[in-house]
Amino acid sequence: MSLRQPSSLSWGVPPAGARPRRRRLDPSRDRAIQAAVLEVLAQVGYAGLTMDAVARTAGVSKATIYRRWSSKADVLVSLIDTASDETLVIPDSGSLRDDMVALLTALAAVLAGPGGSASRALIGVMNQEPALEEAFRRGPMARWAEAFGTVCERAVDRGELVASGAASLAAEAGPAILLLRWMISGMDVDQELAVAVVDDVMMPLLRRL
Repeated sequence: MSLRQPSSLSWGVPPAGARPRRRRLDPSRDRAIQAAVLEVLAQVGYAGLTMDAVARTAGVSKATIYRRWSSKADVLVSLIDTASDETLVIPDSGSLRDDMVALLTALAAVLAGPGGSASRALIGVMNQEPALEEAFRRGPMARWAEAFGTVCERAVDRGELVASGAASLAAEAGPAILLLRWMISGMDVDQELAVAVVDDVMMPLLRRL
């Protein structure tokens, strides 16, 4: 009786044409790389930020980084996305004032943390990198705008707020003050400021509509 040759599968070799199974990426490496990006960014700024420097600081190979992000801009956008994902929860307290305080407090936390450092670096170079500007606007900025819009729409449904295009301008006033202080003046932004902006600026404007 003739001996049958073992199939390639019995030896653990994938058959011809089969797709290799992709190794699952280790999320702890993501965090290490992102932390390294912030460290290098603080030392040398966006212009001096290189994948070589990030790889050395994170203790990984450049290939490990490129399997996750194609450029330093992509890493920075991911940092801001992560900060927003962890912090941005659209509140629904039943009170427009309380919802606005919650949102502004969350925004202040992002600006004061690692996501703020990445945002500052991105804002400084967006004019030179249109693709980066588009990614920033389509990602973090769009999500925050949607959150404020949702809070206003719920207030309209409850009868707390009159449906008006001016409401969007009043809602924009709050984040604008925080961003101005953080980006231009270099002043601290925190929950205390968020509450003051809502009570002294946003709510008076919204109630006048």
